[in-house]
Amino acid sequence: MTARIVEIYLPEAEAPALEAVLARHSRRFWREVVPGPLEKYSCIVQQRYTERLLDELEARFGALPDFTAHVARLEAVLPSVEENAASALPLDPDLRPPTALERFFSRDRLSTDELYADIRESLRLRPAYLLTVTLSAIIAALGMRSSQTAVVIGAMVIAPLLGPTLGLALAATVGNARIGRRAATTLAAGSLCAILAGVLVAQFVSFDPFTPELLNRTLVQPADVALALACGAAGVLAFSQGASLALVGVMIAVALVPPLAAAGLYAGAGYAAAGASAIFLFAVNLTCVNVAGILTFLLQGLPPKNWRLTGGILSIWVGLLVLLTASIAGRIVLDLGPLGTF
Repeated sequence: MTARIVEIYLPEAEAPALEAVLARHSRRFWREVVPGPLEKYSCIVQQRYTERLLDELEARFGALPDFTAHVARLEAVLPSVEENAASALPLDPDLRPPTALERFFSRDRLSTDELYADIRESLRLRPAYLLTVTLSAIIAALGMRSSQTAVVIGAMVIAPLLGPTLGLALAATVGNARIGRRAATTLAAGSLCAILAGVLVAQFVSFDPFTPELLNRTLVQPADVALALACGAAGVLAFSQGASLALVGVMIAVALVPPLAAAGLYAGAGYAAAGASAIFLFAVNLTCVNVAGILTFLLQGLPPKNWRLTGGILSIWVGLLVLLTASIAGRIVLDLGPLGTF
């Protein structure tokens, strides 16, 4: 079972209150003597209890100017911290007990603060981010132009758009408007750079608009919606467990940059309708990742600050997905073919 070590610094007068808090969330904690007026406590916490421990520490001691808490992951603990009924700590009687499904999926989930820390770097709008998106879009455009699938996959792996996309889902789930604005701004700026990179490539190289790698970015089938939903859920599961390497596979499956690069290529060459179709594919992928992401975060027990706000945002994404899916189904039923024409 994955465990965390939490180190807490606070005034000596608060030590009895802190010990009472730690006893509710940890089986092992100890007090250390440190120089200065503060007391240091360390405790070993099962990962599933980290969230509620940090919430209570923040509520009880967050207003103290000298209060500090550090969380670190433990590679091994002896004796081991077992995950079973005997090791379960009592729940807050004022809260609804988690369902078996929530307990199962939240067992290895990082705490909300750890999720914030992991995603914060990917939400920074920096020159390096914009340059990486631009270069990945150029690589994707040139790879699609020459039907080199390996090159397109390489572009998807280095593209940093997945972080802001998952940031939108995380912000919607917990109701954090600041993270939501940062994620939306970073994603919008990166998407614009990818489209402009495609337009730039179209000014210097010629291409066949019917190249399969490009044409596939203008066609959206119902199976693409199912694929994007599954990949969005898989991406959140990997992200919430700290398994960043697993996200590489999701980057490859849910292609965010190639549709944008294709849209720029087509628009730069004068194929506006085909470019719109590529944007449509990007919109479907983006919507599916957010719908699946929010639902998966909720399934893992991530605590929304305002259920009405989270439900409202989820309803907007679901409504948008219904409209996009209806558009796909309508064109198939009416045999209208792809959105873009040459």
